[in-house]
Parts: sequence; C-alpha cells; structure tokens
Amino acid sequence: MQATKSLLIALGLTLATTSCIVVNSNDRSTRYAESNKKQAMSPTLGGKLFTSAWIQRSAEYQALCEQSYALATLRLDEALSRKGAKPLAIVTDIDETVLDNSPNSVHQALRGEDYTDKSWDEWCDRAEAIPLAGALQFFRYADSKGVKIFYISNRTERNRQGTLQNLRSYGFPQATDEQLMLRTTTSDKTERRQRVASGHEIVLLLGDNLGDFEHVFDSSSESERAEGVRAWSHEFGKRFIVLPNPNYGTWEKAMNGGYPSLEVKDSKLRSILKTY
Repeated sequence: MQATKSLLIALGLTLATTSCIVVNSNDRSTRYAESNKKQAMSPTLGGKLFTSAWIQRSAEYQALCEQSYALATLRLDEALSRKGAKPLAIVTDIDETVLDNSPNSVHQALRGEDYTDKSWDEWCDRAEAIPLAGALQFFRYADSKGVKIFYISNRTERNRQGTLQNLRSYGFPQATDEQLMLRTTTSDKTERRQRVASGHEIVLLLGDNLGDFEHVFDSSSESERAEGVRAWSHEFGKRFIVLPNPNYGTWEKAMNGGYPSLEVKDSKLRSILKTY
C-alpha cells in the first residue's frame, strides 16, 4: 500500500513538472512540448493558436468576411452609378484581406516562435494561402465592371513570384506585375496609394490593418490611432472596408511599444489588460 502511494505521488510530481499543451499527437507536437515547456504556457503563444483556430474553424469569421465583401459590392455599385472624370479603381491589401495566412501563424506557434522573416518568406513561396470568403467573387465582379484593381501589399519583392502564383492559382483578376505594388523602402502605403490616385478615382480601399487606408494609422501610439478612427469614422463601411484579423497588426506594435519577445509580450499583457 505504501509503495503504491509513493508511486502515485511520484507520478503526480512528474505530471506537474512536465505539463504542457499538446495540439496533435504527432512528432511535431511532441517536439514542441518537450523543447518549449516555458513558452507553451505563454498567453501570447496560446493566444495565437486560439485566434488562428477562430479564423480557420468558426462560421462567424466566414460570415464577417462575407459581410465585408457584400458591403464592398454595394458600395461599388453605388460608385458605378456615378460618372467621374477618372477611371475607377479599387485598392486592396492582400494578407488577411484577400488571402488567409493563419497556417503560418500556427506553424510558428507550434515551434514556440513568433513571426520571422525566414518563415514568412518560405510560406509565401509555397503559394498555398486560400482566399477569404467572398473575396474572389467580389474581385471578379469588379473586374467584370471594368474597374482597375491594385494589390498594395507590404510583402517584399522577395515575395513577388510566390504572391503572383498564389493569386493566379485561384483566379484573382488583374494579378499583374504592374498592379501588384509591394513594399520597397517603407511599409507606409501612402505613396503607392497616391500613384494609383494620380490616374484613377479610388472608390474603395480594403484592408485588415488601418494603415491600409490612411497614414495616421501607421502610428505606434494607441491614442493617435484611436483619434484617427474618430476622424475618419465617416469613411468606414463606405470607402473603407475593414476585414477582421485578430492575429497581428499595427495595433499590436502600438500596444507593446514595438515587437518584443514572447516573454516580454506575456508580461506586458498581464500588466495592461482589464480584469476584475
């Protein structure tokens, strides 16, 4: 009896010191559990898995995407009914606006890592990101109406080939070198939007990050970004169509004062989030 009791105590201590989150019973999850015990309990890391689960599995996320593109279609029809001096154009972001990159977030989380350029470049090269619900139908409709589509993305020139391959593989219209405008020296999209506006009337802008719409939202100040929302409130749902993205964005940089390590993010979240 004493031996059995001792064995149970020892087993309990072993489980307490090795407890972790196991996502799937496979080699990857085993390696993740063994090599990232500390990070496995991080709310930041666990949060990325949870938000990716919502993106990949929830009907609500699909419905929000469909809703965004239904509204975009309505606003486009209104613009088409008006006569303008310039040809009409749509400016759209790509990542988490047109294509779903949550598999890369999951891949990094299972490795106990945050975003890295190396992993991102490898993911873009795979050209496997699937379209968001409603996206393909909307852009095909815009194309059928003779509207120019400009894909303004902060992917880099390193990602050009994979990005075009990904868009074309699903049949996104006007996926050309000329209309794919990638980041070169700055992530600020203002100059690229101005180039489009010089020859077109931009009737719609679509994005998941508010910097996709106006420069003020590139700020790393939460208060400045909040003020920007108030200043531009008349455009949301009209010329600005926002897609949901809980995984990443400038909001995270503004909240954390940059892009710190997972450990610092964990501590920061604990100190700033409201609770009771």
